[in-house]
Amino acid sequence: MSTVALGFIPEPLTVPIGNILPSRRLSAGVSISRKFKQIKSSIEEVGMIEPLSVMPADTTSGQHVLLDGHLRLVALQDLHIETAACLVATDDESYTFNNRVNRLSTIQEHRMIRRAVERGVSPERLAKALAVDVTQILKRMALLDGICAEAAELLKDRQFSPELVRALRKMKTTRQVECVELMTAANNLSVAYAEALLVATPASRLVDGKKPKKLTGVGPEQMAKMEREMSNLQGQYKLVEQTYGQDVLNLVLAKGYLARLVENESVRQYLQAQQADLLVEFQAIVDTIALDQPTLEAAA
Repeated sequence: MSTVALGFIPEPLTVPIGNILPSRRLSAGVSISRKFKQIKSSIEEVGMIEPLSVMPADTTSGQHVLLDGHLRLVALQDLHIETAACLVATDDESYTFNNRVNRLSTIQEHRMIRRAVERGVSPERLAKALAVDVTQILKRMALLDGICAEAAELLKDRQFSPELVRALRKMKTTRQVECVELMTAANNLSVAYAEALLVATPASRLVDGKKPKKLTGVGPEQMAKMEREMSNLQGQYKLVEQTYGQDVLNLVLAKGYLARLVENESVRQYLQAQQADLLVEFQAIVDTIALDQPTLEAAA
């Protein structure tokens, strides 16, 4: 049975800050960036959670080259902290490890904040640790209030502004799911798109039964047209969703058949002589689908 080599020594090593050498230069304005302020505030309030990533110490100087955690290192220096927990790499690779990390989704962040508060951490302390206003913490705590489970499930792995759910809360359950499906299908989870969907929602599908404020420059006739088009779009989306798998399979099979057909020299010569236009179309289909083939294989 093969074994997988560890990329780091499992136990963190405590290293003096002066013995850690950055592997890249940070921009001049990094100390005033929002991200840096959040990191510094978090370390000051709850300590450093994620260790730095460093190379093994140089045998001559005893210094470690920093692989990942440059902002954290600067924050530690600003706070006059003398040592840092470090993970020592076993491979000679100097890339930013955070590029390989999946970022926290908005709903995961909401659940972590709720769990922390339930365990006794005050919203004020969380706000201080994250360098945000306490109203932002409260807003994230209430993120899923009024949002149905089906819509939350569709959004669970996505990053979006907490302001987006403000529009969804005004819709009834089935309409919430429809709008989230449209937004995820279009890969557009912007607040502006959510508000446009809200305005295009019939009053009968809103929680309070009242139409929201009209969009500036959009008249009653245009609003009615938008509602009809949105309804048609939802129907088309459902239809495509039901047949997508079978359509992709048929497309791949047809592509394979046409590819073998045009590769046959006898058939190709006959089409060239008798149906040149048809041969051009066949070749175009094969070439076009061939560009998408890696994506289809990956999806399978």
